[in-house]
Amino acid sequence: MGEKILIVEDEPTLSETLAYNLQKQGYEVETASDGWEAIRKSRDTSPDLIILDIMLPGIDGLEVCKIIRRESNVPILMLTARADEVDKIVGLEVGADDYMTKPFSLREFLARVRALLRRVRLMKQTPLATTESGEETGKIVFGDLTVDSVRHSASLRGEEIHLKPKEFDLLLFFVKHRGIALSRDKILEQVWGWDYGGGTRTVDVHVRGLREKIEDDPRHPARLVTVRGVGYRFEG
Repeated sequence: MGEKILIVEDEPTLSETLAYNLQKQGYEVETASDGWEAIRKSRDTSPDLIILDIMLPGIDGLEVCKIIRRESNVPILMLTARADEVDKIVGLEVGADDYMTKPFSLREFLARVRALLRRVRLMKQTPLATTESGEETGKIVFGDLTVDSVRHSASLRGEEIHLKPKEFDLLLFFVKHRGIALSRDKILEQVWGWDYGGGTRTVDVHVRGLREKIEDDPRHPARLVTVRGVGYRFEG
């Protein structure tokens, strides 16, 4: 069987449609119709991806996302009928990796699912190179901060930093452009894709999250600097 996907959606027709089409793609699918069931199935089945509706009975999707995120780094694709950018930002702030507004095309939905699961597979891979060269192993080192582009992981003083897939993509983009002032539009285009509709505030939300994880010591040289009127610059 393929990767496991948990669909959390209280609208039966939509849940069945998404499940049917994902199963056709070879994925193993579980469904839940309320927030508490979603949390239980997330713990019991350890899915590779969660598709999570915001409007749920019992406990809403935002609270579900917060609870799951405290326990797991599983990618979460959030679904909602709300179109406001503020709602998208709230979803990202509580731990979602991507966001789709209903109604959406099935083709785009499946593309987002494939992209998120592709990152999961890369994170699980073991590096093929065994030399001590940073380039050959895919490791980029900035003092106590190490970014491994092959395993899609990062560590600070030898301790793994728990990054969501999109946070890692953003960190890797920054370290590859070290010392260069990057606009929010450029970051959004390169990390999220030219067709992403979340707006540049998405970048600010993820940069804030990265700062909390990699800048625990103000003396550490690796940090994200805000460039007034432009965007951000990574220094290390």
